Parts: sequence; structure tokens; C-alpha cells
Amino acid sequence: GTGSSILSALQDLFWLSKSKVEKQLQIISVLQWVLTFLIMGIACTLILMYILCTDCWAIAALYLAWLVFDWNTPKKGGRRSQWVRNWAIWRYFRDYFPIRLVKTHNLLTTRNYIFGYHPHGIMGLGAFCNFSTEATGVSQKFPGIRPYLATLAGNFRIPILRDYLMSGGICPVNRDSIDYILSKNGSGNAIIIVVGGAAESLNCTPGKNSVTLKNRKGFVKLALRHGADLVPVYSFGENEVYQQVIFEEGSWGRWVQKKFQKHIGFAPCIFHGRGLFSSNTWGLLPYSKPITTVVGEPITIPKIDNPSQKEVDFYHSMYVDSLIKLFDKYKSKFGLPETEVLEVN
Repeated sequence: GTGSSILSALQDLFWLSKSKVEKQLQIISVLQWVLTFLIMGIACTLILMYILCTDCWAIAALYLAWLVFDWNTPKKGGRRSQWVRNWAIWRYFRDYFPIRLVKTHNLLTTRNYIFGYHPHGIMGLGAFCNFSTEATGVSQKFPGIRPYLATLAGNFRIPILRDYLMSGGICPVNRDSIDYILSKNGSGNAIIIVVGGAAESLNCTPGKNSVTLKNRKGFVKLALRHGADLVPVYSFGENEVYQQVIFEEGSWGRWVQKKFQKHIGFAPCIFHGRGLFSSNTWGLLPYSKPITTVVGEPITIPKIDNPSQKEVDFYHSMYVDSLIKLFDKYKSKFGLPETEVLEVN
């Protein structure tokens, strides 16, 4: 009757309201991460400097004293927090796109690993969500494996930001840090290195599947020195979430980007996503396109204290072949045509 119709209408209204609230929470979760990526380092430094000039200067002074005492912690595996990695905000972050983690093979807890993550994209959204949070269940999919996402070492010289990054299990992408984790932290460690780095980010654009890998062999040498197995990882959709202005080789824009990359470690990109209130306007929010990260089969690597260039080249070639096979096997399952070819530069 009329009562049941009214009840049904109220239930529909409640469902719509809940759906809208969840969507807004997803947008907020992604926005806070984008702002963290872009401005948290500068903001934290300025805030600390401001506090030093106020009556609360002692708080800032105590933190700076702690910073000096704690300076080398990022190089020794950091200080991860399972509480932070399990925040509900990361589940909203995951669902915004959505982001998925696909396991193809088991990983032995008696081994250490170096994951090569491809492609970089603009911000490495898939890498962060899958390996620096528990939103996609990395600890359940790979029990006994501790993931460490490696990023620019300069981030760990910035107050407060360094502590936030470490809480997610993020470490500096430098030799000291990687050597420590792979040699003095037991087994079951997996360091995720976005191999293409800043150079690869300059070429990421929707519809393009290309990786910067041909001359990136340092991670292979590290794997050989520690006997850490190499694992290819490809994130389908990582390049789809932002539109970027691509500067051609030889242009003034590309010259500026390469200078930044060489001297600072990152390359400034001109990009846009969607607006905060509408997907039809430009803004900093990424487009809500699915990102599926596939973790491939590990390549067993022997321990060689001083690997020769020939040995590095051999295992690098094995890695490239394995990555291409992984891409070809899963490309049609995640929206790409069978004719799509992974471009290796």
C-alpha cells in the first residue's frame, strides 16, 4: 500500500545518500594524498619555521633535536606503522579508481626481492596504494613479505613528511637503504623500485604503454650483489589517470624538465586531471580510471659479490623478457587489444 511505497522511497533515498557520501569520502581521500605529494614537504618546512618564531618555539626546537637524533632511521628500514597502513582512508582511496593487486605466483619468505614497478605514471598511484597501504591486501596476498616502496632520498630530509612516509613503509631509493634492508633485515623483504623514475614520467600519457628500462641496470646489479630475486610488476591503467603536456625532444620544455631531473631528481610535469566538483572540468584530482597492478613471476638471482657487466646484462635481459611476457599475458584481460605492444626504451 501507500506505507510500503513511502518506505521504499525512503530506502532508495537513504541508499543514494550513502552512495554520495562514500563518493565524497573517496574524493577527499585522493585529494589529501595528491596535496601530500605536491605540497606537504614545503608546507611542513614553512610551518616549522613559523613555529620557531612564535612563543611555541620550544616545540619546534624539540622536534629538530629529535630529527638530528633520528636522521639515519630511513636508511635502516624506517619506522613503519601497521595502524597507518590500515587507515580506512586508504580503502576509500582504493575504491575511487578502483585499484586492484593481482598475484600470479607465491613468494618464499626465505628470500628477499626487488620488485621492478612499471610504469611510473605521474604520481605512482598504484605503487603507493598497493605497497604502502593494506588497502588491496598485500600482506594477505603475500604473507610474510614486508614491502618497502622506494622513493627519492630527498623526501626524507624534509621534517614531518619523512615520518609520514616511513609510517607507510616507504624508504629512500639509495644504495645505503637498499643494502641495509637486503643484508641486515633478515629475509622476506621486498623493495619496490619504480625503475623508470622521473625520465619515464615525462612520457606517460593515456593510451601509451612504454617503459624506460633499456639502460636502467642498477637494480639488477643490486639484486645480484644480495642474491635478491627480481619480480616484474606492471600496472595497467597507471598512465590513464592524468593528461600530460608532452614536450618533444629538443624543445625548451623538455630541456627544462631534464635539467630538473638531473640536478634535483624529479622532473616537473604539466598535467591535469578532473576538477573537485565536476569530472568535466580540469583540476588536480586524477580521473577515476581502474588501475590493476599485476605482480609477475620471480626470477631467481644468484648472489655475486662483484657481478661483471656481462652477468648484469644477462639478468637484465631476462628481466626485460619476463616483463614483456607479463604484459602480453594480461593486456587483453585489462582492456588492451591483443595487438598492443609494450614499448621498451
